[in-house]
Amino acid sequence: MPATPEILEVLGGPDPQSRRVRTPEDMKAWIREGLPFSSLEAVMSRFQLNRDEVSSALDLPPRTLARRKQERRLRPSESDRLFRLARIAAQASEVLGNEVKASRWLHTPNRALGGKPPLTLLDTDLGARQVEAVVGRIEDGVYW
Repeated sequence: MPATPEILEVLGGPDPQSRRVRTPEDMKAWIREGLPFSSLEAVMSRFQLNRDEVSSALDLPPRTLARRKQERRLRPSESDRLFRLARIAAQASEVLGNEVKASRWLHTPNRALGGKPPLTLLDTDLGARQVEAVVGRIEDGVYW
């Protein structure tokens, strides 16, 4: 799993009004406060995700997503799902070499995932664990 600084970078850095985020404990507190909507936008930009993909991966209806944009903050449960997406995207980026390759991998159907793109499985914890296992196998050089 990528370290806290790498995940924090994927999330666009800490909210300027919040405390510093240096440890996993700090990250948990930040998630419980609700991540800023700008963190979602940072993940979308870095990994070339559109609103429909993010809506699906975070299990958030588009109208709720629009409301969160106006409120400029996600709820804690939504923040936790965004953290999951950011963590897996950061891990894929680290293993594959860069964010462009990670984005391509997240969007491409994968035989080890039943022919589904990894991004489509991130709406549940079980699906996210499957995706993490595949990334781990790639990292270890075991593709099948």
